[in-house]
Amino acid sequence: MIDALRNDDLAAWDRDNLLHPATHTAQFARGEAPHRIVTGGDGSFIEDRDGVRLLDGFAGLYCVNVGYGRTKIADAIAKQAQKLAYYHAYAGTASPPAIRLAKMVMDRAPNHMARVYFGLSGSDANETNVKLSWHYQILRGKPEKTKIISRWRGYHGSGLVSGSLTGLKGYHERFNLPLHGFLHTETPHYLRRPDADMSEPDYLDWLIAELEAMIAREGPETIAAFIGEPIMGTGGIIPPPPGYWSRVQDVLNRHDILFIADEVVTGFGRMGTMFGSDFYDLRPDFMTIAKGLTSAYAPLSGSIISQRVFDVLKDGSDEFGPLYHGWTYSAHPISAAAGEATLEVVDEDDLVGNSGRMGTRLFAALNEAVGDHPNVAEVRGEGLLAAVELMADPSQRAWFPTFTVAPKVAAAMLSRGVIARAMPQADVIGFAPPLSVREDEIDTMVRATRDALYEVLP
Repeated sequence: MIDALRNDDLAAWDRDNLLHPATHTAQFARGEAPHRIVTGGDGSFIEDRDGVRLLDGFAGLYCVNVGYGRTKIADAIAKQAQKLAYYHAYAGTASPPAIRLAKMVMDRAPNHMARVYFGLSGSDANETNVKLSWHYQILRGKPEKTKIISRWRGYHGSGLVSGSLTGLKGYHERFNLPLHGFLHTETPHYLRRPDADMSEPDYLDWLIAELEAMIAREGPETIAAFIGEPIMGTGGIIPPPPGYWSRVQDVLNRHDILFIADEVVTGFGRMGTMFGSDFYDLRPDFMTIAKGLTSAYAPLSGSIISQRVFDVLKDGSDEFGPLYHGWTYSAHPISAAAGEATLEVVDEDDLVGNSGRMGTRLFAALNEAVGDHPNVAEVRGEGLLAAVELMADPSQRAWFPTFTVAPKVAAAMLSRGVIARAMPQADVIGFAPPLSVREDEIDTMVRATRDALYEVLP
């Protein structure tokens, strides 16, 4: 009886006090929207207050890479909180875990990267990267280089700058976004090619021509940077066409445009490599990291800065003084301690290798289980990221008129004890389980996908 009363209070307090992200506000306030209070987790599973145990096929939000219930990370957080819960990183001050974590990150980053700045979220890290891109251009005597190019369906956060970078219209409409100077080029997704008769090489040529045309139209002397996820995440888990990144980097280099690789999802093993930049042979000027850095056991993000950018920032400080950028919680000691322990677990358990092996199994099993369903347009993915896109008629590239089918499939999967994600503004079911996921758990996810899909679309 006491538990029931407490749970009833929690549900009411939740509806009456907490504003939830990405939630139908009115329906939730009226008690009409789905409602779950999560109380525990271990391995690849979470458990709610009613004792319902669910296999988390999306690792929270692509972030609980090492799985739930890792006592090593929890102990590191507790130990650091008891010793030094907080001190700032301003004016050359640092805590031991922040210093050690910075070295661990840089030891894993591509060789041409030089320093890491720690924040709290992927959104604030992208704000940092844009701000430092502007600062870099000003220090080089090119203050007119201010515009930023991203891509439709790309996701880079939901702040003012980061929301402007994001290429999903739901993050723009009724928010006065994007801000002036934030541009969006085409989504690199062959399924969405403008002409059904285009070959994939012709489509790649078209993508590059569109990017070149935008740069010419705006003037390369006005463009500071281009940002992209190695593989698009929230926009639908979309791998780029073969050769895409090589061609894009050639364009950016020719036009003196910085490259920001948003590795919030792909960093620290998600691709079966340490970074997506390793997987696609990228050479970015900035790398955005978050999620897998602490496996979400504590909030932490980072902006990894290349040597060529750092050299300009360093020389600029000799002329103009300190770099006036920072957050109160930059390089927070507790979060840094969580990051140290997380990266140790990633190495000790070979989670990067397991990600590659389980990703191969997931992709093959999904293809076998649902690839021939008449409403499945595409099964796609790389590393331990996979997606199933649904259409009314794939042969005609005819999408369903509203994005309501994928949420129904995800709900049917939930009733079978598996969490997958209905991706926003598309009928796409997304998968990004913990990097520690086991073979039997992959098989359970795939069975639930097949059964749910045939229930919703017989």
